[in-house]
Amino acid sequence: MINSVDTRSVARHVEDAEHRAMPHRLYTLIFPMDNVRSRVLLGMKKRGFGCNKYNGFGGKVEADETIDEGAIRELNEESGLLATRVDKQGLLLFYFEDNPVAMEVHVYLAREYTGDVVETDEMRPEWFGIHEMPFAKMWADDERWWPYVLRGEKFVGRFWFKADQITITREELSRVESLSF
Repeated sequence: MINSVDTRSVARHVEDAEHRAMPHRLYTLIFPMDNVRSRVLLGMKKRGFGCNKYNGFGGKVEADETIDEGAIRELNEESGLLATRVDKQGLLLFYFEDNPVAMEVHVYLAREYTGDVVETDEMRPEWFGIHEMPFAKMWADDERWWPYVLRGEKFVGRFWFKADQITITREELSRVESLSF
């Protein structure tokens, strides 16, 4: 849903007036964690936005679901795993110079899940050590906020990208006590 007044959106709590006025699209990003082996499941994006980059699993939040439900659904569709416990870890807002729609991305960790990891049409899953992330093959912002995840801190970040979707022209990133707005 592209709508600057989507009631599920929390961007209005962290954005300035100029960016609050932009239409926003809600997304989720979820990272299954294997705490026993200190690793995280990433997916190599095989098509569409972010193709040929490793990322967590996620996508657009459907109009008839909560943001949490969207994260759980996307993980299952893209990896075969069904999250039974998710923890909201962060909020990311992205602005691309060639796109008038802001991306509002809710970041989750899946600490408990069932099922078997499978490759899908969209993603090729692969486990990585939490301190061995393939940042050279990920979005440029990931390396900036991943340390918050490692420290168990909640965070809010805003990133402005050039049209090349690689170059960050501006960023704001901070630890927050709560993601309940």
